[in-house]
Amino acid sequence: MSIMVRSIVSSSHLVSDKSAELSEFEFGLIVVGNAFNRWMVRCMAAAGMKDLAAMDVSLLHHVNHRDRQKKLADICFVLNVEDTHVVAYSLRKLAGLGLVQSEKVGKEAFYSTTEQGQALCEAYRQVREQCLMAALADGGQQNQDIGDCAQLMRLLSGLYDQASRSAASL
Repeated sequence: MSIMVRSIVSSSHLVSDKSAELSEFEFGLIVVGNAFNRWMVRCMAAAGMKDLAAMDVSLLHHVNHRDRQKKLADICFVLNVEDTHVVAYSLRKLAGLGLVQSEKVGKEAFYSTTEQGQALCEAYRQVREQCLMAALADGGQQNQDIGDCAQLMRLLSGLYDQASRSAASL
């Protein structure tokens, strides 16, 4: 007796004979994306800042990354965000909260975290260690699987970007 395994997808009408697995991945990406966004918002609230959206949290951490000033265009490029207005709005919100500052160099604005922003990132890190990292099994194969998954996601990001360019030319 054989057992038929059905793919778990959100949009069965999009499943292709070429790759049902891609539809499964897309559903997983939607679910994990929403869970990750919810996690970032709740972790940041636990760290002491309740009214930030997931985009705000992502931007704060990226601006804080490696303690280097960053231009708007570079922030958008690295995070693969096409709408610069969304990023600019979020950066203004973070600046209004005293978490990010900007410095004009010529015509370009460079963003960096304030001491308050750096302290909030550290508080977030502590909550992350306590709540998320503690839930992971100790190292080993699980970490290897997560690394492999991250590599696959970067590969698929390129595939989706190329497909987006193709769709834009139709």
